[in-house]
Amino acid sequence: MKMKINKFSKLLRIFIVLSTLTSNRLICQVSIHVLGIAQDAGRPQAGCIKACCVDAYGDHLPSSLRTSLGITLPDSNAILVEATPDLTAQWSHLSKLNNNISPNTILVTHAHIGHYTGLINLGREAMNTNNIDVFSGPRFTNFLKNNGPWSQLVEFNNIHLREFNEKQSIHFSELKIRALKVPHRDEYSETYGYLFEGKTKTLLFIPDIDKWAKWKIDIDSLIKTVNYALLDGTFYGQSELPNRNLSEIPHPFVSESIKQWENWEAKEKAKVFFIHFNHSNRLFDSRSKEYLYVYEKGFNIAATGMRFEL
Repeated sequence: MKMKINKFSKLLRIFIVLSTLTSNRLICQVSIHVLGIAQDAGRPQAGCIKACCVDAYGDHLPSSLRTSLGITLPDSNAILVEATPDLTAQWSHLSKLNNNISPNTILVTHAHIGHYTGLINLGREAMNTNNIDVFSGPRFTNFLKNNGPWSQLVEFNNIHLREFNEKQSIHFSELKIRALKVPHRDEYSETYGYLFEGKTKTLLFIPDIDKWAKWKIDIDSLIKTVNYALLDGTFYGQSELPNRNLSEIPHPFVSESIKQWENWEAKEKAKVFFIHFNHSNRLFDSRSKEYLYVYEKGFNIAATGMRFEL
């Protein structure tokens, strides 16, 4: 039977995508831009010769950049969320969205390779930036201070470390940001999600978490208090990587999340945008039954270029 995408979800996605066409206009409010949707290793992933990656090489540039957000503010400042290995392209694109003014702040969720290693591009061998504010948790701040090559960025004042804990809020022009500590594999740092609160709307960003049930915060209740929720969609289901033990790299499967929330009202389900996809995830393919099923159930899939205005 042919699947039908929920009309409300489809219209919402079209509206968000079309809003990117006006990205060069004078910035007059807080806008959050999706700069990438892939998991830490990107797509195509090194060493993968399966169809999911072979088809992604195209013109030899990655078809899907790592998960990152860019925030443009009314005062012409910009914030980069995650310093991915694709920082060069994402920094450049965010600067263009911000009337060619580069970001002056970076937020990092945690110390896994797809979320912080792009910081190396700020060093003297590359951009040689001057005191870019890097907000992160206490463990992550200490990790950067005490481990090379990151410590050189601190020593040479390429970055200015701004320790940020979950009991604090930081304020920018018409934007408040709260850190939410989430359970994840915290080998080198704690893991944060972020809650972005604008003048009229709020957006929740949680690209990595072990399982929703492990969190001290009730995710169901939290989603109902926000306007948009960009949530961990790393793996679609249990059988996705038959050669790996997924219990060692836990994430809430998209199929699990859909089952947990499938009885919600349409307006609540439409808030959810899955993001942070492993290269094996069939949600990269808009023709796949998994992709169509997400929309049939009333949920959404993040895409590079989407914009959310707060």
